[in-house]
Amino acid sequence: MSFLTSLVSAFKGGGGARVPVSRGFVSPWSHWGATAFDGGPPGRSPFDYAREVAEAYLANPVAQRAVRIVAEGVGSAPIACADEQLAALIRCSCGAQPLLEVLAAQLSLHGNAYVQIVKDGSGVPVDLFPLRPERVQVVAGEEGWPAAYRYILADRTITLPLEDEDGWPCVIHLRGFHPTDDHYGAGCLAAAAPAVAIHNAASEWNRALLANAARPSGALVYDAGDTGGLTGEQFDRLKAELLAAYQGHGNAGRPMLLEGGLDWKAMSLSPADMDFATLKAAAARDIALAFGVPPMLLGLPGDNTYANYREANRALWRLTLLPLAGKILAGLHSGLADWFGEAPSVDLDRVPALAEDRERLWTQVSGASFLTDLEKRELLGLATMESGR
Repeated sequence: MSFLTSLVSAFKGGGGARVPVSRGFVSPWSHWGATAFDGGPPGRSPFDYAREVAEAYLANPVAQRAVRIVAEGVGSAPIACADEQLAALIRCSCGAQPLLEVLAAQLSLHGNAYVQIVKDGSGVPVDLFPLRPERVQVVAGEEGWPAAYRYILADRTITLPLEDEDGWPCVIHLRGFHPTDDHYGAGCLAAAAPAVAIHNAASEWNRALLANAARPSGALVYDAGDTGGLTGEQFDRLKAELLAAYQGHGNAGRPMLLEGGLDWKAMSLSPADMDFATLKAAAARDIALAFGVPPMLLGLPGDNTYANYREANRALWRLTLLPLAGKILAGLHSGLADWFGEAPSVDLDRVPALAEDRERLWTQVSGASFLTDLEKRELLGLATMESGR
């Protein structure tokens, strides 16, 4: 029995120990084995997709803006498609969100995107519906290849076949590369989670400082002299008065009235406290790096990697948006190839951020006198002219 077959047998509950049910989107085919579901790698808690989305996309401005820049950029990319019916499918919307925008966000956050192909009575695709990736599980066949998909919603489970009775595809699975998983892809959110936690902790620290008049608490020193120390009742009353009258940003700058023997010693921020600002900026750059967004586009101070905003925007398209859009379009076409022939692509001539690059290419090709007009059109990706025209 091969290793893959033994894993299939264990997953199905026969002939060995049953693999625990995964939490989040950890695959039962992960090389971590059972430890991946209990605690993951040593020293790190298991990745919980719902929790990380709440802490990153819903609570962290840097992560949310990075994801929105990527998703909205892919969703607004101009698409070149010769087949009008295929172009209409790609331009369809899930609610109020464009399909490509939803798929780009799911791939960035989760690393997996599942698209259900909705067909009419004659078996022709009429709609593409994206499924929530954290609700989908891959059902492996006897040989380990995906055979179906389970869509789990609360106590209901819907099994979606890989192909219908006529052999037509039913679900398209798009996934990012995962070096140690056969069925699930790795998203950017897992890599950005530690930086998001640091950034959120630094924000909470700053909020706590603001609640304490934007500085750490000072020390109220009592000079007892010959009278002895404060009694318990005096200490509790003094503490209550400080909390009620002087704590919080609303009381910042209020003068303190002290009785005899009391002296206020103000404290300043230590170098370790001051490092929180630097730590927060570094964490924000790590978040931007994980999602492939130049920090300059997120308004992060002190980042001079790119000469100007235009150069950073061009890098965003070249390094992040175009590869992601190409992956999505190629994946959609692979699932729809039985109905449609030519694959769609991003029309580079209509991307404003790449206008200078295209202008430079057009100038170079136009000035090449050793090329024929037909060869120039092929280099520029234009349709060839009919003979005699």
